[in-house]
Parts: sequence; C-alpha cells; structure tokens
Amino acid sequence: MNDIKYIFFDFNGTILNDVELCLDLLNEKLIKQNKQTLTLDEYKHVFKFPIRQYYQDAGLDFNIESYESMADSFIAKYQPASLTCGLYSCVIPTLKFLKEKNIKLIILSASEMNNLNYQVNHYGIGHYFDAILGINNIYADSKTGIGINYIEKNNINKKECIFVGDTLHDFEIANEMGIEPILVTCGHQAFDVLRSSGAAIINDIGDLRGWFL
Repeated sequence: MNDIKYIFFDFNGTILNDVELCLDLLNEKLIKQNKQTLTLDEYKHVFKFPIRQYYQDAGLDFNIESYESMADSFIAKYQPASLTCGLYSCVIPTLKFLKEKNIKLIILSASEMNNLNYQVNHYGIGHYFDAILGINNIYADSKTGIGINYIEKNNINKKECIFVGDTLHDFEIANEMGIEPILVTCGHQAFDVLRSSGAAIINDIGDLRGWFL
C-alpha cells in the first residue's frame, strides 16, 4: 500500500456508526404500514442501493406512502438523530494516522451535500479531509460521477487510489471509477453479502493502519 496517495471514504456505515439508527427508522415505517419489522441481521441482508429497491425489498408499500414522501420523512428524523449516534471508535485515530502518512483523504457520499457537511462539522473531522463530496438531493442517487469528476479534475493517478465503503454499491462505484475497493463489515451490509464481490474485506477502517506500516 506504499504507492497509495488517495483514499476515498464512504461516510454512512463506514465513518458514521448509523446502522442501528437506520434500522430503527425503517422499522418505524414498517410498523406504520402494519408490516413485519426486521432484525439487524435481516436489515444487513436486505439493505442495498438504490434505496427505492431496498425499501421495496424490506416490505414497504409505495401505494401506502410514496418513495419521495418516505425519503423526506426519513431525512427529517435521520439528520438530527445522526448527530448523536457517533463515529466508529477507530475513525479519528485512523484518520490522524493516515494524514501523518501524507495520504489525501476524501469523503465520497450519497448524502445530500449540506447534510453531509453539517455532520462532518458536528463531529469535528473536516480538517482530516482534502475534499468532502456529496450529492445535490436527498434521494441517495449514485455518487459515481462525482468521484470520477474529482479524479479527472485533479489529474489523479487511479493506481494511487483506493475506495473504502460498506456496501456492494461502493464496490461497484470503485470499479466504475477504476480504483481498488475495500469493504468494511461494520456497516450496512452483512459479511456474506460483501464477500460475493470478491473485494478485500476488513472489519472497520482501523484495519487500514496495518496496511500502511
């Protein structure tokens, strides 16, 4: 890993420990529609992108409430609650370690940009990152184009990059960006789901430190 100069990080489930919060909010919607709630393990097997498909697979009925309405109500509850769920304990020591190695760190998230900036500032980690990249709406669309544009605009050598995320979508994004994916098991998808990608898998971003010693 000595040739790696850039690390792109997903945010939700990779840096921010929001899995239980998202499960709770999903179950609130399921209960409201008189549907069966999910356990944490079930959630980590059904979660996926696009979010619209994940909602359907979880059992939500868009005839009862539209996807757009669900997305709006989710963000209204999620955003303030996300400020109390915390970062993974390994995050700050790892970011500090990587910065000391002169590695450029970038957040690449499907979160809306203003919400993402607010979270990053709230947790006091913005100074670790060379760029914070989000999307311009709340509907969790693909972040692939944003990452590709950043690489091209900054003339970055793709061989010097890795992308660290917690879902198969992150694996797909890394492939589309042309950079190496690494997946963490602490986030929104189960180990056996992630294993199907064939990507390198670690417990959390703290394991990255051993790769750069």
